[in-house]
Amino acid sequence: MLLRDAGLEASVDTTRGLDHGVFVPLKVLLPEAEIPVVEMSVDRRLDPAKHIAAGRALAPLRHEGVLILGSGMSFHNMRGYGDPRFTVPSQAFDNWLSDAAAQEGTERARRLAEWEDAPAARLSHPKAEHLLPLMVAAGASDAPAAHVYAEKVLETAISGFRFN
Repeated sequence: MLLRDAGLEASVDTTRGLDHGVFVPLKVLLPEAEIPVVEMSVDRRLDPAKHIAAGRALAPLRHEGVLILGSGMSFHNMRGYGDPRFTVPSQAFDNWLSDAAAQEGTERARRLAEWEDAPAARLSHPKAEHLLPLMVAAGASDAPAAHVYAEKVLETAISGFRFN
């Protein structure tokens, strides 16, 4: 209802199971599966502004104790993992993403919506599917992100963020 009220398309598919982007993190985080989970797929048009708008639409759920979790990757290029030639470009994109996430609502939304203009953007994300969950989580908060995770994984820079 919140998505539709915001003018976004939404439907429910009761036949599909949880995607690995939901199942894997929640299996680690909550192995007993004692909380209800509603998965939201990325929109097939891959428009970052739409995903940020979806986060804004879902933001009121946070005041009801609902956790909005965006499971993706700050770097996701399967050809780049393990290749030292991707270290510097992945770090450049990670630095840009960290700076963009640290901005407040409107400025962050503007920067994230234009993510393809960032240094090494398409090298870090040939397809946007693994970056768009961050857009939803970012849209659900006006506060700057806390940079809660940073590591080099398989020669590439990886970061995680929390939006309060």
